[in-house]
Amino acid sequence: MPPKTVNEAPPEFAAIAAAFAKTPDITAGKLMSSYGLKVNGKIFAMYGRGKFVAKLPRQRVDELVASGAGERFNPGHGRLMKEWIAMASHNGDWLSLAREAYSFVKTGKM
Repeated sequence: MPPKTVNEAPPEFAAIAAAFAKTPDITAGKLMSSYGLKVNGKIFAMYGRGKFVAKLPRQRVDELVASGAGERFNPGHGRLMKEWIAMASHNGDWLSLAREAYSFVKTGKM
């Protein structure tokens, strides 16, 4: 992923990309059909196909799904991802979730 290509971010994801733009260990850019953010080479948040997607601990994803805030991410091969939440609308705080995801992916825990 090329470094810090915030200008390429979709409008729905631009504020999140901008919030992480000055974080030294983060890269940003296009990921096939999505735009995403990586820490240490691993994706932690992205926007594509009209959805915000973030990697969070399974228990946190379970909580968000149970509350109706989102659904488990389906990357298209029919297998739902247990540690990924997908949200079609701003019925949650995407920036806050992106920060949680950054912490989880960077350290392996929250």
